[in-house]
Amino acid sequence: MLPIKPHLWFSAPAKEAAEFYSGLLPNSALNYAGHFSMPGGGRCEVAEFTVAGQPFLGISTGPGLPINPSISFMINFDPSRDADAAQRIDEVWNKLLPGGKVMMPLDKYPFSERYGWVADKYGVSWQLILTNPAGEPRPVITPSLMFTQPVAGKANEAIDFYCSIFKDGKRGTTAPRPQDMGPDKAGSLMFADFFIDQTWLAAMDSAHEHGFNFTDAVSLLITCETQEEIDYYWSALAADGQPGQCGWLKDKYGVAWQVTSTVMFDALKNGSPEQVDRVTGTFMQMQKVDVAVLEKAYRGG
Repeated sequence: MLPIKPHLWFSAPAKEAAEFYSGLLPNSALNYAGHFSMPGGGRCEVAEFTVAGQPFLGISTGPGLPINPSISFMINFDPSRDADAAQRIDEVWNKLLPGGKVMMPLDKYPFSERYGWVADKYGVSWQLILTNPAGEPRPVITPSLMFTQPVAGKANEAIDFYCSIFKDGKRGTTAPRPQDMGPDKAGSLMFADFFIDQTWLAAMDSAHEHGFNFTDAVSLLITCETQEEIDYYWSALAADGQPGQCGWLKDKYGVAWQVTSTVMFDALKNGSPEQVDRVTGTFMQMQKVDVAVLEKAYRGG
């Protein structure tokens, strides 16, 4: 298996968004961009890119689902790794801000000397934080899940659920609320992070009325090399949740996942236009992904 790849559903062209993000931080790049045919006509644009070493996949098929802050991306600026971290956080903030929306101003907070939360012009939410260099190192980018109503207060339970599924699952920092704070109850998570599938993620509870919850607009993509892996993760993550089409599912907390095959991405990147159309056409008829059927479509057999 490969590390988790956040999947973003853009209303704007995916390649345009990927080019924007590839200029955000060092170790960022547009890795691949292409198109494939959609059932009933039209084309879907797909772009694979990295931001500070974290892989992402974006798609666009015209007007899409609105992206909301239920899954955001923390950018960790660590002075122990970058002497200019305090300056860098302002530079990246100023890149993200035009056409975007400030969720929390870039300022000093009790938990960080410099922190801000902004949704960029594509709707993707970023939390920029100057980290404590005395803490355990984390990647530059950490996908962060906000558990709001109707799943507010479930973040701790969800972390245990995810760590039980993935063989490398482990918890990191856990910071529960010491007392009731408005609608947020004592013991709910202010912040926690955890490691699954070679990827650090974070989670928090918020019982405030945000007006959003998890959607398919931002999903977590698991790329599997075998049918055995697909069967396992599909079954485990969909338990008490909702299976969907094309390897998509929603788990019991409403988080959207995609459990897919390396065959799909090999075809997209390396196949002829005919092979791409065969594989994607076959893929779109599936619920759980069938590797052997995809391989047959790729070969043309």
